[in-house]
Amino acid sequence: MLELDREVGEIVEREAAMQASVLRMIPSENIVSDSVLEALGSIFTNRYAEGYPAKRYYQGQENNDALERLTCARACELFGAEHANVQPYSGSPANMAAYMAVCQPGDRTVGLGLNSGGHLTHGWKVNFSGQLYEAHQIEVRQDTERIDYDEVAKYCDEVKPKVLFIGTTSYSRAFDFARLREIADACGAYLVADIAHVAGLVVAGVYPNPVPYADIVTLTTHKTLRGPRGGMILCRESLAKAVDRAVFPGIQGGPHLNQMAALAIALGEAARPSFKAYGEQIVANAKCLAQHLVDRGLRIVSGGTDCHLMVVDLRAKNIDGKTAATALEHAGIVCNFNAIPYDPNPPRRPSGIRLGTPSLTTRGLKEPEMALVADWIVRVLDAPDDEAVIANTAAEIKAFLQKYPYHHQG
Repeated sequence: MLELDREVGEIVEREAAMQASVLRMIPSENIVSDSVLEALGSIFTNRYAEGYPAKRYYQGQENNDALERLTCARACELFGAEHANVQPYSGSPANMAAYMAVCQPGDRTVGLGLNSGGHLTHGWKVNFSGQLYEAHQIEVRQDTERIDYDEVAKYCDEVKPKVLFIGTTSYSRAFDFARLREIADACGAYLVADIAHVAGLVVAGVYPNPVPYADIVTLTTHKTLRGPRGGMILCRESLAKAVDRAVFPGIQGGPHLNQMAALAIALGEAARPSFKAYGEQIVANAKCLAQHLVDRGLRIVSGGTDCHLMVVDLRAKNIDGKTAATALEHAGIVCNFNAIPYDPNPPRRPSGIRLGTPSLTTRGLKEPEMALVADWIVRVLDAPDDEAVIANTAAEIKAFLQKYPYHHQG
């Protein structure tokens, strides 16, 4: 690439060097296999396939149809779903299509609030989901920082939503999907489960699978699933036509076929026994890291984690999340600042940071290494303005990571 476009090539080379030399702990990031990368740059980049298999608006679609059928079949088999749509460009379009499949503008919805761990597309006021629909938000309990299902049931009985849209970006506890199904049935709502973050953990069998309970399941194909950036929708056969119409022509044109090819490969990788072991290790690493941080004087929101991520309350260190995330980045630990439930601080300088273990686990780090990671994090939080501490930590991490390759074969 340097020979073809030096400016772009140099940026790519710098990014590659950076990714390999730091602890990437953003929960929504991971490292794809060489095969997934190859598919993303494949000849399918040249094609356009508006429509669905055997119902395209272009000629010459034989291979495109075969690819989409294969990808859908792999998705349905992996998750135990009746129908899959693999065309969404990402998670937010997948969520928009889910709403459009079962709602009309102005319908009432209930979703998990942003500071309680939900996503923008679950009804936040500045998002389409809070502007097109009459969105109501549930929050975690202030004392436990966990969902109170009895309170959710009571709230839904009062609101009578058309959709109960449940999912997470920073809620670290497993959802009780069977209970949520009961709540949705009692108030006459569709149940939509957004498992963007935990899809890979569902496949690995270390996180509850919502497919038997939810009417629609949305997910992203990267994060813990370790595929290309993209989205997917799983649903009951009775909603297949509505979901497909919502994706196309509802909100999208032709799918990204190179992304679809990469997804087919990632789904094939996720069906291997080694992926189950990978998912188990992600959760084991997260639980271990959380405990080490607690042992070093930090508080984990909700008291721990059932998945790949955690939110760390930094108030004991008298540092805000933005300052902490910036100092950690300079020290070779990449995470993001994050609000805690009922956060007294403003959104741009919240009280917490969000940490995840998918990328570290892909590189081969296990429980013993989580103690080192915790030590480095606390060292930086204790001296965020000490340039020597920051520089020494970054050098230690860079040297340490030379033992852990930055690619895998799936």
